[in-house]
Amino acid sequence: MTDGQVVRPANTDHVIAINQGREHLTMDEPTAPVLSPRKFAELGGEGHVVVDTRPSAAFGRGHIPGSYNIQSSSPEFEQRVGWVVPADLPILLVSEDEGESRMAHHKMVFVGLDHRVKGVLSGGMAAWSQGGMPHATLPQISVHELHRQLQNAEGIRTLDVREPDEWAEGHIEGADSMSFRVLADHLEEIGIGPEDRVAVLCAGGIRSSIACSILLRNGYRRAYNVTGGMGAWTAANLPTGT
Repeated sequence: MTDGQVVRPANTDHVIAINQGREHLTMDEPTAPVLSPRKFAELGGEGHVVVDTRPSAAFGRGHIPGSYNIQSSSPEFEQRVGWVVPADLPILLVSEDEGESRMAHHKMVFVGLDHRVKGVLSGGMAAWSQGGMPHATLPQISVHELHRQLQNAEGIRTLDVREPDEWAEGHIEGADSMSFRVLADHLEEIGIGPEDRVAVLCAGGIRSSIACSILLRNGYRRAYNVTGGMGAWTAANLPTGT
């Protein structure tokens, strides 16, 4: 937990500059080059950050190694990009197709992040796969399977990445808590190591997939995204603590 600490999005300085008139927020339709898988991979190797805007299940089946999974259909997509992606890094977008990447890029206009997008993947993830490019996966785990493993003490940890007020309303006994928004800067505080098996959950499985992608980027190779999150856990009448 980070109670009492002032939490700032990664793009705070840019937002302040816009509010003070030192930088300008344009509402023009954003444009970014459409990149082949090879060029996309080349820029990724040069320090560009990949944001995968697909749903968590699709991300779990296969994604570009090192990418963030921030679902563009979620109502806070652009704000979450601002929270999670380091402010000094250029961004590449990948979706199911170029059209979805364009829509995600357009949403980023509203928080002044569109200028950081330096390309979208031509043909989406299908083109990446067909080109024989490297893949990573993120296993999904059901609440019933998680409960079974916890009951049998099979060595799996639980990380709840919801906000403190959500946590206070009910959580899995023994879980660790850290908002996805600050996770990258507080990994040492969660008490979970890169070799530990960790099931990550939020309210419904979207923020937890963001958190899992952060863990994967930081060398955690045994993370699992909890399908349906606490909503599914509660609906299944599984035990909670407060």
